[in-house]
Amino acid sequence: MSRSGKIPSNPAAGGASMSRRRFMQYAGASLLVGTSAVTGAGFFRLTTARAAAGGYALKVLHINDMHSRIESVSKYDSTCSAGDAGEGKCFGGVGRLATKLWERRDALKGEGANVITLDAGDQFQGSLFYTTYKGKAEVEFMNRIGFDVMALGNHEFDNGPDVLADFVEQAKFPVISGNTVIGGAEKLSGRVGEWTVLESGGEKVGILSVLTTDTAIIASPGPNVSFREEIDYLKDAVSRIRAEGVGKVLLLSHVGFVRDQQIAAQVEGIGAIIGGHSHTLLSNTVEGAPAYATLVQNPAGKVVPIVQAYAYSKYLGELSLTFDEEGYVAEAAGDTILLDASVAPDAAIEARVAELAGPIERMKATPVAEVAAPIDGSRESCRAGECQMGNLVADAMLARVADQGITIAIQNGGGLRASIGEGMATVGDVLTVLPFQNTIATMKLSGADIVASLEAGVSAIEEGAGRFPQVAGLRFSFDKTAAPNAGRIKSVEVLEGGEWKPIDPTKTYGVVTNNFMRQGGDGYALFKANAIDPYDYGPGLEDALAEYLANNAPYQPKIEGRITEVSAN
Repeated sequence: MSRSGKIPSNPAAGGASMSRRRFMQYAGASLLVGTSAVTGAGFFRLTTARAAAGGYALKVLHINDMHSRIESVSKYDSTCSAGDAGEGKCFGGVGRLATKLWERRDALKGEGANVITLDAGDQFQGSLFYTTYKGKAEVEFMNRIGFDVMALGNHEFDNGPDVLADFVEQAKFPVISGNTVIGGAEKLSGRVGEWTVLESGGEKVGILSVLTTDTAIIASPGPNVSFREEIDYLKDAVSRIRAEGVGKVLLLSHVGFVRDQQIAAQVEGIGAIIGGHSHTLLSNTVEGAPAYATLVQNPAGKVVPIVQAYAYSKYLGELSLTFDEEGYVAEAAGDTILLDASVAPDAAIEARVAELAGPIERMKATPVAEVAAPIDGSRESCRAGECQMGNLVADAMLARVADQGITIAIQNGGGLRASIGEGMATVGDVLTVLPFQNTIATMKLSGADIVASLEAGVSAIEEGAGRFPQVAGLRFSFDKTAAPNAGRIKSVEVLEGGEWKPIDPTKTYGVVTNNFMRQGGDGYALFKANAIDPYDYGPGLEDALAEYLANNAPYQPKIEGRITEVSAN
């Protein structure tokens, strides 16, 4: 399968990763570099001389960033239509995940292998199943499938710590997040472990976890939940868990692919990293994807494999590890497995999905408006430049408050969670794009504060951060070769009287955004600190989008040069 824009991935950070050849040279390998085929997927294999005498072997089946994709999804990561299902164009869903995971786990155990099943976080948020059941559907299927450990993702805090506490209470597996500090008065207190130790094949395997510290601003953990810096925490935690006699340590992380590489390079004692958060597809068969695994040299000169399996239930990762006597990885093999139409969903799981879907099916099917062509709302588009869905949502926000003297709309790209296909868009489509139940908020800001906010918005493009701004009534250019927060924004113009004019730093402008950003979320601190007459206007963002689509049907997606990337070179 070629990428063709369908499955996004982030490039490896320059200088952090190691090639397979470099791994072999460094580790003193003299045995084997080859490939094998497992369930049709291309697999890498690395073997070093340290493994020649044999070692403890472990199989890791893993997913990340499921985002409530209980039902199968389309190539746009939204719920798969009946038409696409009939043509075999669906991916993932808990039914397919169960089928493939059980198949691989049973086969591996039948061969006498030691097998563990891990989830690197973000089960919450992304479909009407989460909107309706607030995690209860997700944990039910995780229990049925049989996960051994789950790491917390930032979206687990989207509805506050109490909703997460209910999820953890129902989980039949440990939920961990070592750098998350939870106040004693919280219902969640005492329910999330720092780490867990699994016993498999007579050996102890420690599972550590860290969660991105950005959770404090990109989710809603509340005032009594805080997050320790990941690397400082891990240096201490790895030392402590190894002091307890746990010699084999895996990191189940939710910090993103770039940060995982930094951790591997700076923290001694981690055997391998199974990651999430950045929705990165690591693969040896998909063109342009970083290698599964990406290899990073740690402070002791040992090699640490890093893996991740995209998102939305489209892939299952399968990692084979052999540890040497010191607890480092001496041999590794694996790849991600695409869960496409060749994988039949488990019938019993699908029956339960249908039962849970009953109460929301009528609402999902309600037609909204005709769409003339697919509207691109993909992560790789909306977090790096102007995207069709960003233009649509920003236009919809601006249209809803046009009678209030508001002339500028700013929407975070991370708030856009799916694309919409050509044809009749439904309520379900709209809610899949905008699942966070954000409301429209208005304020006035100085031109200087708007420019500074845009600067913050483009400060983490390399990480695929959700703060990237999508706009209406405004256009800007940026240079990502400049240092973050140091002049990436090169020009900003506003639409006044039908003409584009340079923004006036001293002038006050009316701005519409969503309530999450208006309260300082996603790094938009000036929206909270410097807003004049801020008002959480109230209508749901999804309501504004549905209304705009209906008023502009058949809607034609557009790219208009609102956001332009330039280079000083």
